[in-house]
Parts: sequence; structure tokens; C-alpha cells
Amino acid sequence: MLIYLCHIQTINFIKMDFTDKNVVITGGSTGIGFATAKAFVRAGANVWITSRSAGNLEKASARIDSPKLKTVVSDTSALSGIAVLEKAVAESGNKVDVLFLNAGIATFKPIAQMTEADFDAQFNTNVKGLFFTLQQLMPHLADGASVVLTSSTVATAATLNSSVYSATKGAVNKIAQVAANELAERKIRVNMVSPGPTQTEGLDGVVSAEAKDYLAASTALQRLGRADEIANTVLFLASDHASFITGAELLVDGGAINYMLK
Repeated sequence: MLIYLCHIQTINFIKMDFTDKNVVITGGSTGIGFATAKAFVRAGANVWITSRSAGNLEKASARIDSPKLKTVVSDTSALSGIAVLEKAVAESGNKVDVLFLNAGIATFKPIAQMTEADFDAQFNTNVKGLFFTLQQLMPHLADGASVVLTSSTVATAATLNSSVYSATKGAVNKIAQVAANELAERKIRVNMVSPGPTQTEGLDGVVSAEAKDYLAASTALQRLGRADEIANTVLFLASDHASFITGAELLVDGGAINYMLK
């Protein structure tokens, strides 16, 4: 009986409660962003999600089906799209407790085949968009807020065909580290979540089934990650359970790097 009671206490301790907290998620209509939005709503938060696609936002809203979810059509790769998001947050009259900068795209090609358009699209979304979204929403962050940025294990790897995407994620890491220092005076924590290979709609769009099998085999756990597993990590980093963690990169990769180094 004593063991049972301790088990219940542990569950209650680690439960993530974001009741009435205000959360903004860029790129929240699919994949990791959508899974994270769903998890925050379940934890009681009021959530805004963005996407450049009104259709994807409608589908996401229907799937989550909660009055706590609001959607904003915003292409954060452009300053005009970021302005739309900033206006929506400002007009809500609420401070943001959690900002999850998740919007990102990837194109995998050898350096010899990468075009200027490929390069610009990835840097505009993954770096420029992320940077200026953070900048424009900083005045709307509550003191003591949490900012989480989606990076990737490729930021510190040298995977074939990933030169530009890896470079964007390396930039994301450095932005996060500097922001953690600059925002510390306001007790705002800034951290990175770096997924390994994760089963999402985005992955389906850029790699073949054979490539996914290879990626799964490259992890110690011998499988792809799930979007909800990344979402749970984001909630942890945003929660009071991570109150002494800032400027950190948390790998959620199934042991991919350590396994590949064996």
C-alpha cells in the first residue's frame, strides 16, 4: 500500500499544469507544433497557433476542438506575417507565458545541387523568421515567461545533404543562448529542444520510406520519435519543473548521436 501511495504522489508531482497560461506556438498546425498545442490545451492553457495555411489551421482547430485554441494565419518567414501575429497578441490584452518558436522547413540536397531559392527559403523561415518573431513578441512576454526554440540534432552533426538546414539550426542554437542571457534580467528562460528523427507530416514530405527506415535504425531505440514525445519535452521545459534550466539544449533523439558514435 505504501508503494502505491508513493506512486500516486509521483504522478501528481510531475503533472504539467498550465491552467489559464497563455501560449503562442509558431508552426502549430501540423507535426510537433500541433502535438504541442494539443498537449498545452489539455494542460489548461490558452493557445494561439500560427501557420501560413488557413486550411491547415482549420483542420488543426477541428481536431483539437477547444475554445482555448485560437488560430492566426501568419507567415513568419516575412516581417509582414510576424506583424500580423504581434497584432493578434497585442489585441488580446494578455501577456504571453510560453512562446514556442517552432516554425521551420527543410530541403535536403547536396551542396552542389542547392539553389539560392532553397537557401533563402530555409534561412528566412528557420532563422530570420524565428529571430524577428522573438524580437517582436519580447515586449508581450510576461516576466518569468518561458521561450522554447525548436532546433535539431543536425545542428551539431555533419549529415549528408543537410548543409543549409544544419546551418539554420546552428544559428537557432546561438540565438537561443544569447537570448537566454539577454532576457535573464526579466527571469525569462530560453531553451532549445532538439528532436532526432521524428515521424511527422513534414518528414513524410522530404524523405522516402527507405530513408525513414535508415533514420530509425540510426537510433539506439531503433525507431522514429513521435511528435507527442517532443511535445512532452517542450511542456517540461516550459514548466516550473525546469525553473533552473535556461540556455540549454535538450536532445530528444532516441539515443541517435551516442548510438552512431559506437
